[in-house]
Amino acid sequence: MEEATQTKTALVTGGSRGIGAETVLALAARGYDVSFNYRNKAARAKDVVSQANRCGVQALAVSCDITRPEDRARLFAEVRQWRSGLDVLVLNASGGLEKEALALDPDYPMHINRDAQVAMVDLALPQLRPGGAIVFITSHWAHLYGHGIQHVPSYEPVAASKYAGEQALRARQQEFAARGIRFVVVTGDLIEGTITPKLLERSAPGLAANRSNQVGALPTAAEMGEAIARAATDAAIPDGRTIVIGGSLESLLPEGIAL
Repeated sequence: MEEATQTKTALVTGGSRGIGAETVLALAARGYDVSFNYRNKAARAKDVVSQANRCGVQALAVSCDITRPEDRARLFAEVRQWRSGLDVLVLNASGGLEKEALALDPDYPMHINRDAQVAMVDLALPQLRPGGAIVFITSHWAHLYGHGIQHVPSYEPVAASKYAGEQALRARQQEFAARGIRFVVVTGDLIEGTITPKLLERSAPGLAANRSNQVGALPTAAEMGEAIARAATDAAIPDGRTIVIGGSLESLLPEGIAL
């Protein structure tokens, strides 16, 4: 049952580790009750719940593969039972580098980074309260897809599909605005200590070190989570804004190409 005084609530996808976990905790520190999904690391998800609880809020962790319609439906059924409405949806979960998933489904990057993102929004919209926010998390390389930047070959399908997901949601900004919902994009550089740079290092050794030499210290997951929470909760951040964390977008563009 919800408390008599309504506490603001959030749902974060992929909230058991890395950027997602730091986002859960940054929202909890702001007084939000936070729900999040995880795929298969129950012990890690339980620890995030405990850390959020220490902020004096409630947290809910739900095992869910967002690419599976039945899992998405169950996730939202559990969130609805837990809290009647949402104020924030953070679309953090993504994928496309996992060899096992790609072996089973060559189109997996598009299914998780575009199709699942749109489906999550469709399910969330009836619960999102006016004044709330949808925050889409991406990378500089995905945000700039199609601008002539070079990609690590294994990451190109991820970049293409995350770009497609961002554009699919940007095309619905008027629909969101009519409901009183802000849409904000947060794009991050390589994030220190997260899984993506580790996976990319396999095919591009020295990638993180080279990027750090180019732009300086890489942002941490905690810094990224704090920026996401601020984007989600600060109503002064305009609808449609892109927030850049880490090195500038221009630093990745070929000479002569401008945004």
